[in-house]
Parts: sequence; C-alpha cells; structure tokens
Amino acid sequence: MLTADRKLSMAQVLACGALIVTLSMGVRHGFGLWLQPITQAQDWSRQTFSFAIAIQNLSWGFFGIFAGMLADRFGAFRVIVGGAVLYALGLAGMALSPNPLVFALTAGVLIGAAQAGTTYAVIYGVIGRQIDPAKRSWAMGVAAAAGSFGQFLMVPVEGFLISGLGWQQALLALAVGVLLIAPLAFGLREPGFAGSAPPKREQTIAQALGEAFKYPSFQLLMAGYFVCGFQVVFIGVHMPSYLKDNGLSPQVASYALALIGLFNVFGTYIAGTLGQRIARRKILAGIYIGRSVAITLFLWAPLSPMSVYIFSAVIGLLWLSTVPPTNATIAQIFGVAHLSMLGGFVFFSHQIGSFMGVWLGGLLYDRTGSYDVVWYLAIALGVFAALVNLPVREAPIARGPVPQAA
Repeated sequence: MLTADRKLSMAQVLACGALIVTLSMGVRHGFGLWLQPITQAQDWSRQTFSFAIAIQNLSWGFFGIFAGMLADRFGAFRVIVGGAVLYALGLAGMALSPNPLVFALTAGVLIGAAQAGTTYAVIYGVIGRQIDPAKRSWAMGVAAAAGSFGQFLMVPVEGFLISGLGWQQALLALAVGVLLIAPLAFGLREPGFAGSAPPKREQTIAQALGEAFKYPSFQLLMAGYFVCGFQVVFIGVHMPSYLKDNGLSPQVASYALALIGLFNVFGTYIAGTLGQRIARRKILAGIYIGRSVAITLFLWAPLSPMSVYIFSAVIGLLWLSTVPPTNATIAQIFGVAHLSMLGGFVFFSHQIGSFMGVWLGGLLYDRTGSYDVVWYLAIALGVFAALVNLPVREAPIARGPVPQAA
C-alpha cells in the first residue's frame, strides 16, 4: 500500500474516474437505439446486429483481463489513453462498415477492447490503490453512479443525434466525443508507476490467480456476475425493439433507458454506501431477487408507457448496483495489489453472460418472433444468482508465507 502522502487525492481520483466512466458507459448504453436504424438501412437481421454486440461484450470481458494486468503493472494512465483511441476507431468503423464481418470486428472487437481499458476494472483498480478501505466501497459506488449518470445523460443525446444527423453521422460525432477520455486520464497517473520499476508485490500474477480460482467465494461471485451480464445487456439492447414491436414509440424507449440510468445513479450509490455497513453478499442477493420480481411484474402488467417507466425506474435502482459490492468484496478478500486483474476475470464472467443475453435475444426473436423465452430465462437466472451469493465469505483470505523467488 502506498503511503498517504504519495497517494492521489480522493477528489481527483473520483472526479477523473467518474467522468471517464460517464463517457465510456454512457455511449455504450445507447447502442440499443441503433439496432433498428442500422438493420433497416443495411438490410441485416436483428441477429446480425445482436451478434456484433455480443462479440463486443465478450471482447470487453476478454481484453479486460489483460487491461487489468497492464494497469496493475504499469498504472491505469496508459491503458485508459489506449482505450480512448480504440473507442474512437471502433465507433468510426461501426458507422462505415460495409458488411456484417467488418461490423462485428469494429462494433464488436474494437469497441469491446476499448471498453476494457476505460471502465470499471481499470478505474476500480485506481480507487482500490488510492482510497482507504474505510471509504473504498462508497467510492466505488460513486464511480458506478457516474456510469449510470452517463446513461441518463448520453442516451437521450444519442437519440437526438440519430434523429438530427442520421445514424452514421451520429456515430462519427460520438467517435470524436470519446477522445475526451484521453486528457481525463492524466488525472489518474498514479505515484509509483511513473518509473520503469513497478511497485513491489507479495504475490506474482500466477500466485494471485491460483489463490483466487481455488477459493469458492471467488467462483460464486463469478457465477452471480454472469447473471448480471445476461440480464442488463439483454434489457439494454433489446427492450427498445420489444417496446416498438408492441406498438410503443421510439421516444418511450429512449426515456426508458434514460430512466434506468437516472435511477441507477441512486441505486449504485446506495449499494456502495450500504456495502460499508452490512454484508455485501446480502446486498447482492437482494439485488438479484429484486430484478426477478421486477421483470415478472413487468411482464404480467398491461404494457403502457407508464408501466414501462415504472419498470425502468425499479430496474434502474438494481441495474449496476451489483458492481460496487462485488468489486469491494474482491478487494476485501484478496487485497488491492492485483485488484484490476481479478476484477477483470470476474467481469469476464459478466461478459459471457452479456454475450448470451444479447445473442439469445436476437436469435430467439428471429426464430420465434418473440422475446418471451429470454425474459423467462432472465427471471430464473436472477433467483439462481441470489442463491449463489448468499454463501460468499467476505473476510480477508488467510495466507501463509509467500515463497520468495531465488
């Protein structure tokens, strides 16, 4: 742990980290608004678009592991700047893709890699190293709330850009906008990473991974995060089309996604704050079971703009509120030396769930003409995630002497 006088100020870490997450997550949350404009203009199926976004989620999770390793080894600054450049290239490629393959490579692989370097795993690594444990869960809640505010802010902006500029020019405008992430990264240049030698750690990467993957609570957190990814990405990408299929206007979908982002500002902040006071496993179980209840009531109730807005507000409170308690639990169990990397592995599980949610949504819709099966899967998985989080042990892991290299 760095000494207090060598740490970045908490205000600087939270301000820069929150703005970076706001931009990165805000742009991402609006991708569902492009599903119908792109598929109609390109004469592609919904499965084609969904597959590219599914690849994006897998790419985000896969590259997140290595982005975390690099951030732990060299500091977050370089990783974030590289992620900003990839984000701009991916959005531009998404706008100009001539066929589904190029679209999958740009909207999928490039943007996924960009998100790996500009979102939670890397930002939370800085928070874990620079902010004292007594305020760590709260600070992670603040950063997650910023990502939610980004959704509230950016989704209506993206809808406005699409209607005002057309879908291609709107994507190019966003490509320029995400480059603002690069100068913000200067505020996260950590002491101890400026030179060629990284801070010394008690464990190697191999030792840290071996310890984590043998620990049952780490496996349970990964299982729960899989469900989180399945639910939120299916809803975020496919709910606008689900609403339009049922006769509601595109404006209702835009407002619904914005409401999810607005209420998630409060949900993530509350979850992070509560994580300092009560068992985080109970918070996580409550969030997952709450999602299942909310989806069930949404499907049972008559569909109207008001029912959509109520559902969006409720699901928004539960949207990314899993993020602060999950990452704070990892930090508490294993420490912060390899936090970005371990958070990256747990997030990879989240992204496998995201892949399944968004891809199955498109596949089953094309085959059945309905999203019903995937809605029911989301309900069942929420119950499963609630149950697997309850046995998680949050106490710091007991370590023996670590073998020293000769």
